[in-house]
Amino acid sequence: MSFYELAKARYSVRKFSDKPVEKEVIDKIIEAGRIAPTAHNNQPQMVYVLQSEEAMKKANELTPCIYGAPAALLVCYDENAAWKNEQRPGYDSGECDATIVCTHMMLQAWELGIGSCWVGMFDDIAVSKAFNLPDNVKPAAFLPIGYLVENSRPAKLHDQIRPIEETVAYL
Repeated sequence: MSFYELAKARYSVRKFSDKPVEKEVIDKIIEAGRIAPTAHNNQPQMVYVLQSEEAMKKANELTPCIYGAPAALLVCYDENAAWKNEQRPGYDSGECDATIVCTHMMLQAWELGIGSCWVGMFDDIAVSKAFNLPDNVKPAAFLPIGYLVENSRPAKLHDQIRPIEETVAYL
């Protein structure tokens, strides 16, 4: 499968099997995130693998969007490690870097037969408190992961893509 075919086939999974995701599969997903590009190669990402009953209970209490997944990745960034752009005062690359890492892991998961759903619906402060994150580590996304149920299908809006003229300009 080409990259384009993989990217086009992948969709946000909102119904998972209760089959656990094997450690070696999670390790491959994590490795895809580790090799993701980050600004200045600072690699500010911090990924927490949530799979214990306690961790998943917390995740489910923090967002309604875990969708019964047996595991989730909490993708964060260390704001102290993030690259600071001197030409854009106040900007650091942390959240952008974390989202690039998350995208790599999401696509690697799909290639391995693991579904995921990018989740940004949570309270940063509550997540930080619940998982005892250091003050400098900021949550960027949850990525619930798991095997798909047999009748899994993309959401009805999945194939609705805006016309290219609305999203691309050649200057």
